[in-house]
Amino acid sequence: MAVIEQIEAHESFGGVQHVYRHRSSATGTDMVFSVFVPAHKDGERLPVVWYLSGLTCTHANVMEKGEYRRACAEHGLIFIAPDTSPRGEQVPDDPAGAYDFGLGAGFYVDATQAPYAANYKMWSYLTDELPALALEHFPIDAERQSIMGHSMGGHGALTVALSHPDRYRAVSAFAPICAPSQVPWGEKALGGYLGQDRTAWRRHDAVALIEDGARVADILVDQGAADPFLSEQLKPELLKAACEAAGAPLTLRIQQGYDHSYYFISTFMAEHLAWHAERLK
Repeated sequence: MAVIEQIEAHESFGGVQHVYRHRSSATGTDMVFSVFVPAHKDGERLPVVWYLSGLTCTHANVMEKGEYRRACAEHGLIFIAPDTSPRGEQVPDDPAGAYDFGLGAGFYVDATQAPYAANYKMWSYLTDELPALALEHFPIDAERQSIMGHSMGGHGALTVALSHPDRYRAVSAFAPICAPSQVPWGEKALGGYLGQDRTAWRRHDAVALIEDGARVADILVDQGAADPFLSEQLKPELLKAACEAAGAPLTLRIQQGYDHSYYFISTFMAEHLAWHAERLK
């Protein structure tokens, strides 16, 4: 069994909020992730919701501000939140120290470009290594998984789900970067990690994946109308158009007055988890 080290444990809503550290073979670094396990019977296997965070975040942002534990306890959902990128002194960062590339901004891809290719393997970490680790250590029903995320993590959740439709029953997102190939955040990240051949970007672009035939059973997206990144970086209208053209399921809700913050996320988190729970029955 792979070794994980518990570094936090807190009783909450009848369950336990854990934080673990382990050595990742994918990233070549130590990685930290959080897991909420609700109260359950001995031997019982529970559905799991994976949560991917946005730029500058770690596992801790949603754990401290996402307000998910009451709903997870009510619906019997395990909730796992990994970090957004590898970390450590040997891990290369953005040379200019920008927030939208490098540490905290792994964009959920496997980098192919030097010097990032050695450590920035978040796609492999999230789709292979961490799920296998979680199934070893926690009472997860592998047949009942779904995924969600925020901003860069919304991009990650959409692309992971669209690429693994047999694994995830549904995907939801708060203010996702819907078409990273067409916006500044995505062009910088995909170009820096994957190189300038834009055909390699398509498998990490939700709009392009849908255009190319990828499908997932159900998609829910909430977007704040007062989000300062809405028009330049997020572009949910492109996701809506791609889904309509493909006949793919999408519920897109524009929430008036809400911005890009965890005030927005925490407001609608319980609704998202109830939506996932219904699909994970």
